[in-house]
Amino acid sequence: MTAPLKHGLHRLKDVVLVRYLIASVGALAVDIGSFLALLSSGVPAVAASAIGYSLGILAHWLLSSRTVFTGRVAERGVERTKQKAMFVGSALAGLALTTAIVGVGEWVGIDPRLAKLVAVGASFSLTWLLRSKVVFRHAG
Repeated sequence: MTAPLKHGLHRLKDVVLVRYLIASVGALAVDIGSFLALLSSGVPAVAASAIGYSLGILAHWLLSSRTVFTGRVAERGVERTKQKAMFVGSALAGLALTTAIVGVGEWVGIDPRLAKLVAVGASFSLTWLLRSKVVFRHAG
């Protein structure tokens, strides 16, 4: 592979990562906003974290499939359904990680908001890897 082509491909990945980061910020706003609203209304921290994250999942699919991985979204039918299922699987992995971090944080006496902040970084890293390398690896 030539150096300019390799540089161009690397730059394209960076652009996708930037778009993914922006989509993640939008989904995170849904997640955190819901989490804080539920927490302030008396919902237990772990449940509020799970509900907020779930609402963020929906927002993230809409943003990711329409603005981030546009050239890698499968066509309608079985391949698209499989891709959506893998996306949900990646989200569930992020959800499990998020609720575990918030739950352990609360158990050891850490403010749930701080634990959620740590969970955001960990979940972002996990779901980016799963989505960029598995879910949206190619158009179906």
